Amino acid sequence: MPRIQPVDHATATGETKDLLDSVQSALGIVPNIFATMVQSPKVLEGFLALNASLGKGQLPAGLREQIALAVAGANGCDYCASAHTAIGKGAGVSAEELANSLHGQSSDAKVQAALSFVRRSVATRGRVEDSDIQSLRAVGFSEGEVIEIVTHIGVNLFTNYFNHIAETDIDFPVVQTPQDARAA
Repeated sequence: MPRIQPVDHATATGETKDLLDSVQSALGIVPNIFATMVQSPKVLEGFLALNASLGKGQLPAGLREQIALAVAGANGCDYCASAHTAIGKGAGVSAEELANSLHGQSSDAKVQAALSFVRRSVATRGRVEDSDIQSLRAVGFSEGEVIEIVTHIGVNLFTNYFNHIAETDIDFPVVQTPQDARAA
């Protein structure tokens, strides 16, 4: 049972209803994370705006989902693992790559460099070494792409923590994170 209750879209009014209507229009559903986040409409508004902006960024959709999965795997967030596996499939990432991303692994060298950086960033709370940044540059990531990777880490840390604290009910096909991450 969630610690923070989601808002019922059917009874929402005002700004809350408008935000949930826009989510429904864009996604065809209102995921529980958004129905819960809208308890503070400005939080959901800001979150959606940042995600919309990042969606127009330099990183491809598949890589964005793999980054989200690497963060979810590191933090043991089953809600985000479930949501981003479903979204990643829609972005054309194979089931095998999505599963590997939860462990910070990829068969693609450039994606692997990004996921290794993501996992190192989460493990060190952002206190990476010069060599960690250089490993991204070595496989062709631009300065702007590095900044976007860092921003995706932050956005996903927020949603991981949000779901842990709220105990958001999973409303996607359930994907469990590695047991050791959930125990931490």
